[in-house]
Amino acid sequence: MGEDKHVKILFSFYSDALEEWTIETMWCEIVDVEKGHYKIDNVPFYAPFAYKDLIFAEHDADENMLTYRETVAFSGHSTIQVVLMDKTVPTNEIILMLNALGAESEKFKDGYFVLDIPPHINYKPINTKLIELQQKEVIGYAESCLDEKHQSQIS
Repeated sequence: MGEDKHVKILFSFYSDALEEWTIETMWCEIVDVEKGHYKIDNVPFYAPFAYKDLIFAEHDADENMLTYRETVAFSGHSTIQVVLMDKTVPTNEIILMLNALGAESEKFKDGYFVLDIPPHINYKPINTKLIELQQKEVIGYAESCLDEKHQSQIS
């Protein structure tokens, strides 16, 4: 028992940023194999989903792996994609600044990372900092999956 209960699941989606159909695989925690329920267990780098979203996936014969079909329940987390525009600013400096406001982060590579905004965190100060950095042309960002609660904090 006690061993890690995770599987890789394939997500196929249209990326507005890349303007094409894209595939991303993510680690998901097994919730109920019979029902095909899994919880996303990492912050998506490109896919418009959020950490801990409960999803339905089934085996796809063409892909030969578990494949996302639909979201069963939203977790309340939000996902923000951040691209560094000013290469003179270290990526980690921006990450630390946003982490201090309550955002969690996962770095894909230098110059690109994603933020996870947990449900209990007020998104307003993070959003204000993102806007400020974008106006200074330090970063560009996209709110790829913004929870309703976080949306209401900035509208």
